[in-house]
Amino acid sequence: MRQCGLAVGEVFAQDSARAIDMVRKNDKPLVLLTNDDGYAAPGLQALAEAMAPWAKVVVIAPEGEQSACSHALTLHRGLRLRRVREGLHALDGTPADCVYVALFAGERLMPRRPDLVISGINRGLNLGFDIYYSGTVAAAREAAIRGVPAVAVSADPGADPGAAAELAARIGMAALDESRRMGVPVLLNVNIPKGRGWKVVATRMGRRIYGEGVEFRTDPRGREYLWIGGPGVRNGTEPGTDTEAFDRGEVGVSSLPLVPMANDEAARSLERVFAREASARKKGRR
Repeated sequence: MRQCGLAVGEVFAQDSARAIDMVRKNDKPLVLLTNDDGYAAPGLQALAEAMAPWAKVVVIAPEGEQSACSHALTLHRGLRLRRVREGLHALDGTPADCVYVALFAGERLMPRRPDLVISGINRGLNLGFDIYYSGTVAAAREAAIRGVPAVAVSADPGADPGAAAELAARIGMAALDESRRMGVPVLLNVNIPKGRGWKVVATRMGRRIYGEGVEFRTDPRGREYLWIGGPGVRNGTEPGTDTEAFDRGEVGVSSLPLVPMANDEAARSLERVFAREASARKKGRR
């Protein structure tokens, strides 16, 4: 099975050899890491350590939690950038902000444009329609929009941290190699289930169904506030989807389109309606 040219079932047979060859030639790729859990998140730190033997790593990540912020960019206030240590910067913005700043701040943060962006490792999953809400996925999408290959990686809290980071690094290197082969930036979404020693499979977006609701409450001063979202979540079981793969204990790798799939028939139908209305108005003026 291949997805966007990526043979995920066999992908690691050659990419490790290529990575070793690059290291021997002292030609390591430049990789930007970010996330939506914040710069101090364990998943991000583990990924940086796993990538270090194979790449020159720069981390630019939010100061704090930014989950479910989607692809928001901060346009109505100034941003604060803080150097935590060499190669690690914290930004008081969104994950998409972090990627944007890294790409367009010149040599202030990176010596050149990165070869690859990896967003994660997110603590928790981004399956199905989660990708539309996820700050993790949005950071990777921001990179791909700008022409940089990108991978979003999320993991179940029960996943072995070291194994998940090692797998994420290998998938990242494979994605970079595939992008170079194809001549276009790939955008991948990866979800890692609990445990370790996983099978890696190509998937498409499935369905993740959350409990819905709005709960109104009253604070100690008598003012009303509310929480959105109900309890519970279940996964769709359609064959070949990321949700099905996760429930089987497999790592799902989904290729995400940069241009959303349009319902062309609905758009054409609407066009015909307005065309008929315009024609009727034109006849009425005669």
